[in-house]
Amino acid sequence: GTAQWRTREFGPIRVRLVEYSPGYRADHWCEKGHILFCLAGTLETELLDGRRFQLRPGMSYQVADRAEPHRSSTATGATLFIVD
Repeated sequence: GTAQWRTREFGPIRVRLVEYSPGYRADHWCEKGHILFCLAGTLETELLDGRRFQLRPGMSYQVADRAEPHRSSTATGATLFIVD
């Protein structure tokens, strides 16, 4: 799968609209802090400790820098609004 971004930067803050295609899976563990809001589809987030969470439309989560290494995937595709 693939990911496409539309990005704006406001000083140190990056705001993105990200569209993940079906079958997307991150190829790395991310340690950057984010605020995510799911607009469409379903995104699964896996934490390094093995926990998994599903993000569906209208749901959000946040994680601090270096707090919880995570990676995302989606079987069906997803659109997210992300601030980091």
